[in-house]
Amino acid sequence: MNYIEEYGTAVLDGKILACEKIKREYENILNDLACPNKYHFDEERANRPIEFIESFCKQSQGKLGSSLKLELFQKSMLQVAYGFVDDNDLRRYQEILDIVGRKNGKTTLLSTIALYMNLADGEGSPECYFIATARDQAAKGFNECWNMIRQSPLLRKHIKKRISDLYCHENLGFIKALASNTNSLDGLNGYCIIIDELAAIKNRDIYDLMKQSMSARSQPMLWCITTNGFVRNGIFDSQYDYASKVISGQIKDSEHFLPLIYELDKQEEWLDPKCWIKANPGIGTIKKRQFLSDCVNKAKNDLDFRPTVFVKDFNLIANQSSAWLKWEELNNEEKFSEKEKFRYCIGGFDGADSIDLNAAKAICKKRGDNKLYIKQMYWIPQRKLDDMKNRVSQDDAPYDIWASQGLLRVVEGNKVNKRVILDWFLELRDKEDIYPLYIGYDPWHIDDSLKLLFQQEFGKTTMVEVIQGTKTLSQPMKDLKAEFQAHNIIYNNNPIDKYCLANTYAKTDINNNIQPDKGANHTHRIDGTAALLDSYVVYLNKQEEFDSLI
Repeated sequence: MNYIEEYGTAVLDGKILACEKIKREYENILNDLACPNKYHFDEERANRPIEFIESFCKQSQGKLGSSLKLELFQKSMLQVAYGFVDDNDLRRYQEILDIVGRKNGKTTLLSTIALYMNLADGEGSPECYFIATARDQAAKGFNECWNMIRQSPLLRKHIKKRISDLYCHENLGFIKALASNTNSLDGLNGYCIIIDELAAIKNRDIYDLMKQSMSARSQPMLWCITTNGFVRNGIFDSQYDYASKVISGQIKDSEHFLPLIYELDKQEEWLDPKCWIKANPGIGTIKKRQFLSDCVNKAKNDLDFRPTVFVKDFNLIANQSSAWLKWEELNNEEKFSEKEKFRYCIGGFDGADSIDLNAAKAICKKRGDNKLYIKQMYWIPQRKLDDMKNRVSQDDAPYDIWASQGLLRVVEGNKVNKRVILDWFLELRDKEDIYPLYIGYDPWHIDDSLKLLFQQEFGKTTMVEVIQGTKTLSQPMKDLKAEFQAHNIIYNNNPIDKYCLANTYAKTDINNNIQPDKGANHTHRIDGTAALLDSYVVYLNKQEEFDSLI
């Protein structure tokens, strides 16, 4: 059976409702099938993993020991992944990204793939790894493999459990669970790398290391099957963006990468049961329709639960469930030219006392325009990058990438000298001819000597204290939220701004007054939000004067 044609044709004909990304990708796949170029389709190779899974892998949950039956969308994916080969009989695809709603059989399928790659793919000494941020998460797939082996006499004959792995004595292969806190991830020779829930990976270092570990193999495979997540600007967002560009044709040199993204096309589709299959191809068979219906009904009235349903069941983008701003509110991809001429600004900054992020913002305006145009800069000490490289820090932000893009400046040592913030405002004045009328700051994080230097450069009345707390920040936070909702805050799509905004919670007191908070995750940074708030508080107080000078 050619499951690719069966599933792909049904998708494109509308017999199976699918999102636009799945339609476009299957259009690409069917074109490759009909008009082979460098790679041709080998149906026998394509069916091997399917036959292995349905013949030898047994249920380890529910009806214990019963045979697994793959769904059409799963068979099609496996045929695509394993069936396209070159003239040397080597597989085309070496990395698969499958984004699909929760409870669509992700862990079970990945476990069967690990067993196939370890036992039946024909590789000598195949090293198969389950990867996650924490070992408990990585062990889910590993334990599923072991439970399947226990239910199958044939698998049990060939694969034995040792202290730390599942070992195949015939080809010297093994399956092992690893996490980012494992003592050493270097020196591995990966053949099959499986990442269950890529969206939970906070630091892309583990992904990069494991991908590089496959370089000595002729046809390795990196499998990532995941839902969307709440960690923004991490490896998931990077891979999602890359996959989207591959599907649309913006990226051409990606012949070894297979992207399959099951998601809703529009947010309002979450209320239409006919559309649920777009993000849940296993609905009605693997995933219980009543389960999803119950989740949707709860989310209609429970606003705190709704983002979880959006993200985990429908793969819509959102940030933390009790965050200050929703993703659709904070996400603004509008940009203004770096050559745009502004004459005045109102600044603000947040200076950390430790090795954390430091941030400065400048609010600019145009005559007759209600939008606020934000210039920004961030700083971090070299010590922070070193700690992340050595996996000492639990911070999850890609600071090294941002630094290479010029969005972040790295300061030598283990602490940022806040003089660099003054230097940046001087750059605005002397190089861009933007004069700071006022600069808001938290007096807790600046000493008198630095304050004096600011006053010497910009005048004694320039520096404005912004006392932190609900009394000062509550109404400005609410007003600023309204500006974001109207998409009036133009920050040039800066990813560090997005990271800080997405991490910002609104801590509410009994009088419904709010102030910014990090929420439960104290490793997340909100310094960019704090700097913007400091500048916005001053802007509200000085708006009439500011507008008169534009």
